[in-house]
Amino acid sequence: MNQQTEHDVDPTLFERVLLIGGEWVPATSGETRDCIDPATGRVLVSVDEASPDDARAAVAAARATFDRGDWPATPVAERCAVLDRVADLLQRDKERLSVIETLDTGKTLAESRIDIDDVTSVFRYYAQLAAVSSDRLVDVGDPAVISRVVHEPIGVCVMIAPWNYPLLQISWKIAPALAAGCTMVLKPSEVTPLSTIAFTHLLEEAGVLDGVVNLVQGSGATIGPALTDNPDVDFVSFTGGLATGSAILASAAPHVTKVAVELGGKNPHIVFADAADEDTFDASVDQVLTGVFLHSGQVCSAGTRLIVEDSVADRFVDEIVRRAEAIRMGPGTDPSSETGPLVSTTQRDKMEAFVETALAEGAVLRTGGRAPSDPALADGSYFLPTVFDHCSREMDIVQLETFGPILTVERFTTEEEALRLGNDTDYGLAAGVRTTDPERGERMVRGLRHGTVWLNDFGYYTAAAEWGGFKKSGNGRELGPAGLHEYQETKHIWNNTAAPRAEWFGTTS
Repeated sequence: MNQQTEHDVDPTLFERVLLIGGEWVPATSGETRDCIDPATGRVLVSVDEASPDDARAAVAAARATFDRGDWPATPVAERCAVLDRVADLLQRDKERLSVIETLDTGKTLAESRIDIDDVTSVFRYYAQLAAVSSDRLVDVGDPAVISRVVHEPIGVCVMIAPWNYPLLQISWKIAPALAAGCTMVLKPSEVTPLSTIAFTHLLEEAGVLDGVVNLVQGSGATIGPALTDNPDVDFVSFTGGLATGSAILASAAPHVTKVAVELGGKNPHIVFADAADEDTFDASVDQVLTGVFLHSGQVCSAGTRLIVEDSVADRFVDEIVRRAEAIRMGPGTDPSSETGPLVSTTQRDKMEAFVETALAEGAVLRTGGRAPSDPALADGSYFLPTVFDHCSREMDIVQLETFGPILTVERFTTEEEALRLGNDTDYGLAAGVRTTDPERGERMVRGLRHGTVWLNDFGYYTAAAEWGGFKKSGNGRELGPAGLHEYQETKHIWNNTAAPRAEWFGTTS
């Protein structure tokens, strides 16, 4: 495919967007869905909407391919070589994929380029990790017995990705699954499917065998049950909202299908007074601002709860407000834009509803709370960076995941109170702590019940370290060695080379 650098998408790439058993086919439903540029409201392209029959056909193709055994039996070194080729192709087509991601999600091109680099790193990591055998011998005290623990592919995997980081989040699933030898059905969000469609073509080009990767588009409400309530599926990996994740767990339960879900968060960013003195003030404000308003707050690990020590709170929040009001909003394709629109007008409507509720509950609106007045942004789904001060845990705006550019401010006076507030949430995905006291920092990061905790930093991750949440943020882990193990079954093989008699019942032949 030729690299495309103009700020548009190639419509020919999206004419047939269902990949089933190695064939690109139209949807049997005959229905389509418009993909909207959230910065302008224009239709980028229309894509086919799969039917439940299409979804079941994709699962059947993945099942037949796995049971035939070609991909699971492919030597690990060859599977890893495919992953490395995928990484090469990602870098070759980085600009084209970045443009597609930006037009589909609204994020800036700078963010999309970072996403493509991160996806590349995930494929490189699993290419290296899977090449190192994790099988082990177990000493059972008998020289005649060879006892081995081996890891085998789990089988057919359904992968359901969210709309905010379409390609990044699904890559966390695809890379380890391919490395393990699994087959799969991909279902990107119906809101932002374009980069996953384009990427699936790269998987084919890299040499992934026909039927190993299958792709369906469509509403989760329509085709989701055909994917998750299906006895031919061995594993479901889902990233998205709590309600949908709970429904998937219930749907898969009758088949005892393994399910891993990452269900978002309501993430505290705790700032102690010593992290807001003359030397640390600027960095702390900058990190809090970036942690909540990057990608217009549409990040599962966004630091949407500022929990700040009371003695510095007024000055700290004043500066947050000042800088929030200076954030440059605009289309992601404009190099001067620091943040783009929300993904849809539906998401903007949700922000407006949260603001209305917060005001009714007594939160103090310091800035934002509405769409921008700039006529140049009128056609997009923009929403101003919003700060609510003097919030309490009883408020919905503090308890619920807003998934938008809304920061709430709570205050504390003691370390114990800060820790209590940080853990006082149904979620447990991520948290941040800012302090110059190393001992306090260690107490806080060990005491916080969240899957990732940043100390004097925020938002970073690496392919080599596990990602996932506590409590209602989900179960299972992605990335790191555990991310590979999710796609493997553990088998114990006991081989007695001496062929003894059991001599349990005392009978003779």
